Amino acid sequence: MASSPCGNSNFDSGLEIKTRSVEQTLIPLVSQITTLINHKDKPKKSERTLAAIHRVGQAVSVAVGRFVAVGEAIATENQELKDEMGQACFEARRAGDAIAQLTDVGSALPSQSDGRVTVFSDRTGMVKAARLLLSSVTKVLVLADRIVIKQIITSRNKVLVTLDHLERVSTFQEFVQIFSQFGNEMVEFAHLTGDRQNDLKDEKKKARMAAARAVLEKCTMMLLTASKTCLRHPDCESARINKDAVFHRMRCALEQVIEIVTEARSCGENKILPASIYDGIKDFKSSVECLRENLYTSSPQSVGSQLEALVERTEDFTDSAYTSHEQRQAILGLCQLARQDTQQLVHAWVEAQSVHAKEATEDMEVAILKTCQSVNDLRRELHKVAVGRASDLLKVHGEQLPLRALKAAGAEGNLEAVAEYSRTLTEQKEQLVETCRLLCHVSGSEPLEITCIHAEETFHVIGPQIISAAQTLALHPSSKIAKENLEVFCEAWESQLCDMALLLREINDVFEGRRDNLNNSLLPGDKRPYLSLPRPGKHSLTNLKTAKAVRLDAEEQTSMAKLGLELRLLSSDVDTEVEKWEEQEHDIIRQSQSLASMAYNMHLFTRGEGLLKTTLDLFHQAEVLSEEGLQLCSSVRTFSTQLVDEEKSLVVTEMEKLVALCQQLQMGAKTPVQGKTATFQKVDASIQTTRGILTVVLSLLPLCNKLNRKYKSERSSLGSPQDWRERQDAATPVKEEGPLNSKNSNGFGVKSLEQHMAGLNLLESK
Repeated sequence: MASSPCGNSNFDSGLEIKTRSVEQTLIPLVSQITTLINHKDKPKKSERTLAAIHRVGQAVSVAVGRFVAVGEAIATENQELKDEMGQACFEARRAGDAIAQLTDVGSALPSQSDGRVTVFSDRTGMVKAARLLLSSVTKVLVLADRIVIKQIITSRNKVLVTLDHLERVSTFQEFVQIFSQFGNEMVEFAHLTGDRQNDLKDEKKKARMAAARAVLEKCTMMLLTASKTCLRHPDCESARINKDAVFHRMRCALEQVIEIVTEARSCGENKILPASIYDGIKDFKSSVECLRENLYTSSPQSVGSQLEALVERTEDFTDSAYTSHEQRQAILGLCQLARQDTQQLVHAWVEAQSVHAKEATEDMEVAILKTCQSVNDLRRELHKVAVGRASDLLKVHGEQLPLRALKAAGAEGNLEAVAEYSRTLTEQKEQLVETCRLLCHVSGSEPLEITCIHAEETFHVIGPQIISAAQTLALHPSSKIAKENLEVFCEAWESQLCDMALLLREINDVFEGRRDNLNNSLLPGDKRPYLSLPRPGKHSLTNLKTAKAVRLDAEEQTSMAKLGLELRLLSSDVDTEVEKWEEQEHDIIRQSQSLASMAYNMHLFTRGEGLLKTTLDLFHQAEVLSEEGLQLCSSVRTFSTQLVDEEKSLVVTEMEKLVALCQQLQMGAKTPVQGKTATFQKVDASIQTTRGILTVVLSLLPLCNKLNRKYKSERSSLGSPQDWRERQDAATPVKEEGPLNSKNSNGFGVKSLEQHMAGLNLLESK
């Protein structure tokens, strides 16, 4: 055989992987194929080694065959992708067969005199087969992902059609019927987009998706009360304006979700974030510090222009009517100091160039340090101004005086008082909008910039909606539905203020170095709160009634203290077990760390501290914790596929306990309760279940670590044929039950493909 069985196909480098599920599915395949190819470099191979490699090749062919069968089934169900998927599956099968053929050395063990082409004599053929396999498998996964996108678009279209019907209804009976359908469709859309948001690799897109889903979540309740108010008072202009604004905002949010999942231009290259001062300072410092390496990559004029552009952006601070005279003078003084230091740098730079220096002179080095220090001082001052103003506003607005006054004036039918307090609220809205703009300048990361913009837009929109709702109530002071409608919009305003407080905490974390400013995650060693804003909540659209947020009083905190202490100790124990793992990037480790961090937040809640301020915050955290726990179960299940029967049984037993507890916590967090006693009982149950989850995780971590080390050690040398047979049996995909295999998480077969790809673990050389 003179040529490779797989022909001349090349790896399709044009396939960009945008989701974590596709990426994580491909990682083991890349690892196994690399291991297989590298066996060629070993000079001596025993009969045992040759026989094991033969089994590896056969195992590849079998695993790829199962994988392709799933892909072909997906192609049958989706005719528009049938040809592309069919071709990709054909190439994957051909590549798998080629690898099996190239590793088929069983009949050639006695001698190589028959001229058979094997992995040892045709390395080029093996490389080509491997490249074709990776390319075709990637294409199958990307095509399957395209089907998930289609499902989201289809769900959005259903929501839009029902939204149009809701907008045109004229009777309460018709409205109730259609709104019930709308609620079900929104729940489905929330599940699909929540899974997609968690799967996105791009943190900026993830933040935009979270913002859009937060709008949809909050607007669902607003749409209900605004529509009912309009039906009750059909001739009221303010009620119509109020309702129209809600429908418009929901359509915009739905469109934004589709722009993100389809990567439409309007949310990509053409929709650029406004230039922030943080980015300007980072780019300016980078240009200045690069002079240490090369004096001739840029010109003094370009560096000077860069600084002036940066200084110009500070006008958002200095031109603000809410900036004090002392703050304005401090900012202007630091800008002038930065100019002076930059001029000294340029002078030293020009002198160095005039003598054809190859590297920065001593004078330049001093000037570089001074220039960087001056812009750092400027950033620190701007951060202090923005965060200080936001903190002051939150303290003032925390009392909600204008909202209370609007509610009272509306209930009294006092239009003049409503107009007066509306002006006060409008002024507060303008202050909050401007403050969000300043926070965007100093946020320190693109995801947080997007969250600041979302907060700015929310205040800008909800302010006028509160006013129109108050006007409607003033015109119809005896209307219960008009009163309820105003209450809903006021609660949305209060909720956004709470979100802004959490956003402020995250911005401070970035500034103080406790959070990675590239992906907005806390640095190693710090707790990772799952409260990055906005906080849409994966399933919260199912609850159409707004629950009231309450805080634990001193007596309740005391009774919770023991449970909270146990959570803290368990969280610490999990962190200790995590540190014993060599592979810190393993999914099991990452998800266990997340669970420990969220449990620690719940411990702080029992002490009246931390980011969780109200019971609603706690229940939201419990729901997110349960979802992360189920993700851990999925990772453990995948891990268990490489184990033999006895070991697998131990792991699966613990995993099943974890699944049950996570489902229990999830259901409890979603169950609505009324009254102080019931709420306290729900808090107690949530924390006790969380304690049980951490206890099981503490059992799983050392067990999985031990088995992981064992198999990692065994992979250093090839095992016996019997070992391979056992591993192959253990790699048979297991049908998942419960939420792990639900329609929403399965995503048109991508998870099924992941299951079959897990069978490729047996390629790992023992």
